[in-house]
Amino acid sequence: MGLKEKLQADLTDAIRARDEVKSGTVRMLLTAITNEEVAGKTAKVLTDAEIITVLSRESKKRREAVDAYTEAKRDDLANKEKAEGLIIAQYLPEQLSETEIKKMIADAIAETNAAGPAGMGLVMKVLQPKIAGKADGGLVSGLVKAALAQ
Repeated sequence: MGLKEKLQADLTDAIRARDEVKSGTVRMLLTAITNEEVAGKTAKVLTDAEIITVLSRESKKRREAVDAYTEAKRDDLANKEKAEGLIIAQYLPEQLSETEIKKMIADAIAETNAAGPAGMGLVMKVLQPKIAGKADGGLVSGLVKAALAQ
């Protein structure tokens, strides 16, 4: 069973269980996936890896919304976004720890012989397939910059 089929099955289960938060969140994820599939000149079916990219983007939106709502002292909306973020996290691969990311960065730097800020593109090119969906790109980018600055 692919990730999209799992989402559709979970939507059916959530509707039957009358779980409004989960059904609404899964519906939103399926809509985001469908929008991605029909974007562009020709429609396509997304692979699980591409679906994970879409889910990661949606998860990032939730994290940013939580920060914005917390800053605006709207705890009710922040809690809603947190709940949606937790549901989305169930479909994403397990997130890498900062230590694991730093080790991967060190390996990528050794592999590419990158030095200084100019080597960032090379390192990110090697890292991207390994970390897709498993770590926040902004965090990885900051750690790569710090590692190359040393």
